[in-house]
Amino acid sequence: MKLHGNKITLKLLELSDAEAMLRLHLRNRSFFQSYIPKRDESFYTLDGQEARIQADLARKEQDQGYSFGIYLVDTGELIGNVTLSEVLRGPLQSCFIGYYLDQAHNGKGYVTEAVRVVVDYAFHELALHRIEAGVMPHNVRSMRVLEKAGFHKEGIARKNVKINDKWEDHQVLAIVNEND
Repeated sequence: MKLHGNKITLKLLELSDAEAMLRLHLRNRSFFQSYIPKRDESFYTLDGQEARIQADLARKEQDQGYSFGIYLVDTGELIGNVTLSEVLRGPLQSCFIGYYLDQAHNGKGYVTEAVRVVVDYAFHELALHRIEAGVMPHNVRSMRVLEKAGFHKEGIARKNVKINDKWEDHQVLAIVNEND
């Protein structure tokens, strides 16, 4: 499945994307480390990426999550990821969104476009009502991405996620499907 923006295309990750994902993570390992929980060394192997993609595909089949590669329209290069995770059905109809982008492509609007495209997909195709994100308060650029995509600040989740052996606060942002 592909979702199209102007400068990017989103495609559900498949096993054939494992090598490109591995290169992306190896190239950005130190950059990403400031924002993510510690990862086991096996994550930085081809087997690790294949296992992660297989787990993502299984979550998609169970309507629990959707992990999309972010590809440049002009070159087809895989430059990042946007994921809808923890999909909840029943009275909640909600999920969380997360994303990352190759440092070399920051500041060009790619993630903002990817978030807008996947929010549209979540609201119109998955019939979700609410999407939530958590961002460390010092990550102003990431908060700006979400705000440009229509998310609103809701509060601070104190000591919410362990990043580099330290419990970090996260600004909670959310967007609601106003047409629902």
